[in-house]
Amino acid sequence: MEKPHPSASIFKVHIALTHPKKKVNMLQPKRVKYRKPQKGRIGGIAQRGYTLAFGTFGLKALEAGRITARQIEAVRVALTRTMKREGAVYRRIFPFACYTAKPQEVRMGKGKGSPAYWAARIRPGTILYEAEGISHQLAAQAFRIASKKLPIKTRLVYREDYLEN
Repeated sequence: MEKPHPSASIFKVHIALTHPKKKVNMLQPKRVKYRKPQKGRIGGIAQRGYTLAFGTFGLKALEAGRITARQIEAVRVALTRTMKREGAVYRRIFPFACYTAKPQEVRMGKGKGSPAYWAARIRPGTILYEAEGISHQLAAQAFRIASKKLPIKTRLVYREDYLEN
């Protein structure tokens, strides 16, 4: 059983050890009610989380889909590297959904597969990430690079009261 990192946030980020000396943050819930839930469907548009809450700029989803924990982390890394540790980045999504998979070349039957990955279910209109403390040009560049890491179409949005000086 993996132990939670001491500085874990509200969502209790677990550290997955892939290499003895290298730690990689993999987001997943601390506890879940069911270990292997059904997949379900992602329908409709975002009913909450569709407005900017923390930052000046944001990355908004234009279509429905799943974003895995690895993709969420890849976007965070891309944003912080492009912004050169300037400003602040806010993650507005979390991978609550567990998806299972059976190994390759296994015959049908014999039960449901093992949990394979965690993902966030995204509806159109959801704000995925927010940033503040940077210029409009840097935000556009950072979010363009970050959006290439995602499997869904996105666009840059900004506060209505934002004025470039």
